[in-house]
Amino acid sequence: MHILNVVGARPNLMKIAPLVTEMARHAEIKQTLLHTGQHYDDNMSHIFFEELGLPKPDIYLGVGSASHARQTAQVMVAFEQVCQEFKPDLAVVVGDVNSTMACAITAAKLWIPVAHVEAGLRSFDRRMPEEINRIITDALSDLLFTTSRDADENLKREGIQAVKIHFVGNVMIDTLLTHRQRAAQSDILARLEIAPRRYALMTLHRPSNVDDPATLRGILSALEVIQARLPLVFPIHPRTRKNLEAFDLAAWVAAMPGLILTEPLGYLDFLCLMDHAQLVLTDSGGVQEETTILGVPCLTLRENTERPVTVSEGTNEVIGTSPERIVAASLAVLAGQGKEGRIPARWDGHAAERIVQVILTAPHLSGFDD
Repeated sequence: MHILNVVGARPNLMKIAPLVTEMARHAEIKQTLLHTGQHYDDNMSHIFFEELGLPKPDIYLGVGSASHARQTAQVMVAFEQVCQEFKPDLAVVVGDVNSTMACAITAAKLWIPVAHVEAGLRSFDRRMPEEINRIITDALSDLLFTTSRDADENLKREGIQAVKIHFVGNVMIDTLLTHRQRAAQSDILARLEIAPRRYALMTLHRPSNVDDPATLRGILSALEVIQARLPLVFPIHPRTRKNLEAFDLAAWVAAMPGLILTEPLGYLDFLCLMDHAQLVLTDSGGVQEETTILGVPCLTLRENTERPVTVSEGTNEVIGTSPERIVAASLAVLAGQGKEGRIPARWDGHAAERIVQVILTAPHLSGFDD
């Protein structure tokens, strides 16, 4: 069986890494790793590939940044040529970036079966580009691998046949549990001169938060209060940094003495920071999951989440972007009132094993060979 594994952005790497490792244990699988280049930085991507033990991509499309339509179209054109040349038996796509959807559409039209890892996640907010990507990818996939039972129900409501849906757990957690001990050896806390459980950690990158000056200004006003209480580490996304300059907010941020700005970090350094934080503020989906496993209180600066299990069972609270609410929720956590949570079912480090087993035994993958 020839499997074409697709990644397009850094968050995809943490999801594909355990699958690549598990597939390598099966002699009956030939795998090819394709990177669309949707999100690619030589320095950062090299760190992630090295730290996660990923081989260099066999195919690199080099699509780069562009508008949603242009980027999607460029991936589809390039990926079609790859599929026609390699004729894989299965295309595996992960997550919800533009590359995920583009490759799913292309493969489906060529009658190549598609497996979607992290299927069924829904924010029910179609203003999010990722939500559109999820819905379309799931509608076209032959195998849908879910991280939680609510994702199964979402898919069934949308008319997906139950035989296609497989509750396997969370590959992001496979990666975290594999590398947590190595991450503990990072010297990132010493480099930033912070102590365990004596700092907060922040990530902020979603267009809805950083592209609107009023929203970004409001979030920063909340950070100003929090950083006065304890150090706040902020690895800053390129999009966020650009907008701080464009909206004349950079000087204000630089003047906050407790705000520790860093460049984007490698996986192990960031995992170490999460593991030892007293509080994490984020608009990232993956961070909500990782903090749940680490038992660290997480405040999500969005109006919704496609990962409700992190709220119902984990340490996550969805609090929106109101400065007053951000400050109040943060101070509550610092006062010892953060959520403890529990580990969701099958978030045990064995999701990749379950996925590969399903792939190898799925009877409805036959019949596509022509």
